[in-house]
Amino acid sequence: MMEKAMLAAAIPIPALPERQDFSVESDRTRLSKVALKAYKRLVEHWGLTGQQAAALLDVSTSTWERLKQEGKDKSLSQDQLTRISAMVGIYKGLHLLFADDMADLWPKLENKGPLFGRLSPIDSMLKGGIPQMLEVRRYVDAVRGGL
Repeated sequence: MMEKAMLAAAIPIPALPERQDFSVESDRTRLSKVALKAYKRLVEHWGLTGQQAAALLDVSTSTWERLKQEGKDKSLSQDQLTRISAMVGIYKGLHLLFADDMADLWPKLENKGPLFGRLSPIDSMLKGGIPQMLEVRRYVDAVRGGL
């Protein structure tokens, strides 16, 4: 027993990496460029309108248009990064679930599931904001067996 304790004390335990936090300005600045790039690609793949893309990000259409062009140096807010993170998670989960075009079609299809109330996942997220985005992400993860 004493040997185990001595061995455990002799093996250094690596420090856990500092947790990334969207509330910290330096993290938001560092992550914003790649988050916007990912979001622009997601918008294209899902065939969203500019108005839908802006509303999902909770910005005006004119601000979305500016972000698409000049967003590389813009630091996104904590809410905006959370929204993008949720949607990128949904995108990834759908592409793990479906091996065809359905992965990019599903978000715009009417869904009879109780979570969606006969709305498409996109429309339900537009209506329900961040809480609904997180619920849709959990739903996709659960359907693909990721939970």
